[in-house]
Amino acid sequence: MRKSIYILSFACATLSIFSCKTDTENNQNLVKEIPFTKEGELSLFDLKDSIPSPIVKLDIEFAENEYQIQTGLMYRKSMEDKQGMLFIFPEEAPRSFYMKNTKFSLDIIFIDSNNKVVSIQKNAQPLNESSLPSEGPAQYVLEVNAKLTDTWNLKKGDSISFKKF
Repeated sequence: MRKSIYILSFACATLSIFSCKTDTENNQNLVKEIPFTKEGELSLFDLKDSIPSPIVKLDIEFAENEYQIQTGLMYRKSMEDKQGMLFIFPEEAPRSFYMKNTKFSLDIIFIDSNNKVVSIQKNAQPLNESSLPSEGPAQYVLEVNAKLTDTWNLKKGDSISFKKF
Protein backbone atom coordinates (compact mmCIF):
# COMPACT_ATOMS: atom_id res chain seq x y z
CA MET A 1 0.00 0.00 0.00
CA ARG A 2 2.76 2.41 0.97
CA LYS A 3 4.64 1.62 -2.27
CA SER A 4 1.49 2.40 -4.30
CA ILE A 5 1.16 5.82 -2.62
CA TYR A 6 4.81 6.66 -3.44
CA ILE A 7 4.37 5.60 -7.06
CA LEU A 8 1.13 7.60 -7.36
CA SER A 9 2.75 10.68 -5.77
CA PHE A 10 5.75 10.41 -8.11
CA ALA A 11 3.47 10.07 -11.13
CA CYS A 12 1.42 13.13 -10.12
CA ALA A 13 4.54 15.23 -9.53
CA THR A 14 6.00 14.20 -12.89
CA LEU A 15 2.77 15.01 -14.72
CA SER A 16 2.49 18.41 -13.07
CA ILE A 17 6.05 19.33 -14.09
CA PHE A 18 5.43 18.41 -17.73
CA SER A 19 2.01 20.03 -17.65
CA CYS A 20 3.45 23.35 -16.41
CA LYS A 21 6.13 23.32 -19.08
CA THR A 22 3.58 22.60 -21.80
CA ASP A 23 1.23 25.34 -20.50
CA THR A 24 4.08 27.88 -20.52
CA GLU A 25 5.09 26.92 -24.06
CA ASN A 26 1.46 27.04 -25.21
CA ASN A 27 0.90 30.45 -23.61
CA GLN A 28 3.92 31.87 -25.46
CA ASN A 29 2.51 30.52 -28.70
CA LEU A 30 -0.93 31.97 -27.90
CA VAL A 31 0.34 35.58 -28.00
CA LYS A 32 -1.40 36.70 -31.14
CA GLU A 33 0.11 39.22 -33.48
CA ILE A 34 -1.69 42.55 -33.31
CA PRO A 35 -2.90 43.51 -36.79
CA PHE A 36 -2.10 46.95 -38.21
CA THR A 37 -5.06 49.33 -38.00
CA LYS A 38 -4.83 52.54 -40.01
CA GLU A 39 -5.77 55.37 -37.64
CA GLY A 40 -4.31 58.28 -39.58
CA GLU A 41 -1.76 59.53 -42.07
CA LEU A 42 1.65 61.11 -41.60
CA SER A 43 3.72 63.02 -44.14
CA LEU A 44 7.46 63.61 -43.93
CA PHE A 45 8.95 66.76 -45.45
CA ASP A 46 12.48 67.78 -46.41
CA LEU A 47 13.00 71.38 -45.31
CA LYS A 48 15.76 72.17 -47.79
CA ASP A 49 16.08 75.96 -48.06
CA SER A 50 13.13 76.23 -45.60
CA ILE A 51 10.69 75.14 -48.31
CA PRO A 52 8.81 71.94 -47.41
CA SER A 53 9.30 69.26 -50.05
CA PRO A 54 7.28 66.03 -49.58
CA ILE A 55 9.34 62.90 -48.92
CA VAL A 56 6.73 60.22 -48.23
CA LYS A 57 3.20 59.69 -46.88
CA LEU A 58 2.58 56.85 -44.39
CA ASP A 59 -0.45 55.12 -42.93
CA ILE A 60 -0.03 55.21 -39.17
CA GLU A 61 -1.28 53.81 -35.91
CA PHE A 62 -1.16 55.95 -32.78
CA ALA A 63 0.27 55.07 -29.38
CA GLU A 64 -1.10 57.61 -26.94
CA ASN A 65 -2.00 55.94 -23.66
CA GLU A 66 0.39 54.19 -21.27
CA TYR A 67 -0.45 50.67 -22.46
CA GLN A 68 -0.10 51.56 -26.15
CA ILE A 69 3.19 53.36 -25.53
CA GLN A 70 4.62 50.47 -23.50
CA THR A 71 3.50 47.85 -26.04
CA GLY A 72 4.28 49.70 -29.28
CA LEU A 73 5.11 47.23 -32.06
CA MET A 74 5.90 44.34 -29.72
CA TYR A 75 4.78 40.85 -30.75
CA ARG A 76 4.38 41.79 -34.40
CA LYS A 77 6.33 39.95 -37.06
CA SER A 78 6.52 42.73 -39.63
CA MET A 79 5.13 45.99 -40.93
CA GLU A 80 4.72 47.27 -44.48
CA ASP A 81 7.06 50.01 -45.73
CA LYS A 82 4.22 52.53 -46.05
CA GLN A 83 3.18 52.01 -42.42
CA GLY A 84 4.42 53.33 -39.09
CA MET A 85 3.53 53.89 -35.47
CA LEU A 86 3.46 57.40 -34.01
CA PHE A 87 3.93 57.70 -30.25
CA ILE A 88 2.41 60.87 -28.82
CA PHE A 89 3.55 62.12 -25.43
CA PRO A 90 1.86 64.89 -23.40
CA GLU A 91 5.05 66.98 -23.27
CA GLU A 92 8.43 67.35 -24.86
CA ALA A 93 11.25 65.57 -22.97
CA PRO A 94 14.31 63.41 -23.62
CA ARG A 95 13.06 59.99 -24.78
CA SER A 96 14.55 56.52 -24.84
CA PHE A 97 13.18 53.42 -26.55
CA TYR A 98 14.21 49.76 -26.68
CA MET A 99 13.31 46.73 -28.79
CA LYS A 100 12.04 44.29 -26.16
CA ASN A 101 9.69 41.74 -27.79
CA THR A 102 9.94 43.58 -31.13
CA LYS A 103 10.65 40.98 -33.78
CA PHE A 104 11.86 43.12 -36.70
CA SER A 105 14.38 45.96 -37.15
CA LEU A 106 13.20 49.56 -36.94
CA ASP A 107 14.33 53.11 -37.51
CA ILE A 108 13.19 55.23 -34.56
CA ILE A 109 12.62 58.91 -35.36
CA PHE A 110 12.47 61.41 -32.49
CA ILE A 111 10.45 64.56 -33.21
CA ASP A 112 10.11 67.75 -31.14
CA SER A 113 6.96 69.72 -30.28
CA ASN A 114 7.44 71.83 -33.45
CA ASN A 115 7.23 68.66 -35.59
CA LYS A 116 10.95 68.77 -36.46
CA VAL A 117 13.16 65.65 -36.48
CA VAL A 118 15.52 65.81 -33.47
CA SER A 119 17.41 62.56 -34.11
CA ILE A 120 17.13 59.10 -35.65
CA GLN A 121 18.15 55.74 -34.19
CA LYS A 122 18.80 53.69 -37.31
CA ASN A 123 18.43 49.93 -37.69
CA ALA A 124 17.41 49.15 -34.09
CA GLN A 125 17.86 45.39 -33.73
CA PRO A 126 15.04 42.98 -32.82
CA LEU A 127 14.68 41.87 -29.19
CA ASN A 128 17.56 44.12 -28.05
CA GLU A 129 16.84 45.76 -24.69
CA SER A 130 19.62 48.37 -24.95
CA SER A 131 18.50 51.95 -24.46
CA LEU A 132 18.10 53.96 -27.67
CA PRO A 133 17.91 57.62 -26.59
CA SER A 134 16.97 60.77 -28.45
CA GLU A 135 19.63 63.45 -28.93
CA GLY A 136 17.26 66.11 -27.59
CA PRO A 137 13.77 66.60 -26.20
CA ALA A 138 11.00 64.93 -28.23
CA GLN A 139 7.22 64.93 -27.99
CA TYR A 140 6.65 62.44 -30.80
CA VAL A 141 8.41 59.25 -31.83
CA LEU A 142 7.83 57.57 -35.17
CA GLU A 143 8.78 53.92 -35.74
CA VAL A 144 9.22 52.68 -39.31
CA ASN A 145 10.94 49.70 -40.90
CA ALA A 146 14.72 49.76 -40.67
CA LYS A 147 16.70 51.46 -43.45
CA LEU A 148 13.74 53.51 -44.69
CA THR A 149 15.18 56.73 -43.25
CA ASP A 150 18.26 56.13 -45.43
CA THR A 151 16.07 55.37 -48.46
CA TRP A 152 14.16 58.61 -47.85
CA ASN A 153 17.35 60.55 -46.97
CA LEU A 154 15.57 61.74 -43.81
CA LYS A 155 17.71 63.93 -41.55
CA LYS A 156 17.67 66.16 -38.49
CA GLY A 157 15.59 69.25 -39.09
CA ASP A 158 13.15 67.63 -41.53
CA SER A 159 9.52 67.81 -40.44
CA ILE A 160 6.27 65.89 -40.18
CA SER A 161 2.57 66.58 -40.30
CA PHE A 162 -0.12 64.08 -39.36
CA LYS A 163 -3.85 63.73 -39.09
CA LYS A 164 -6.09 61.32 -37.21
CA PHE A 165 -9.17 59.74 -38.72
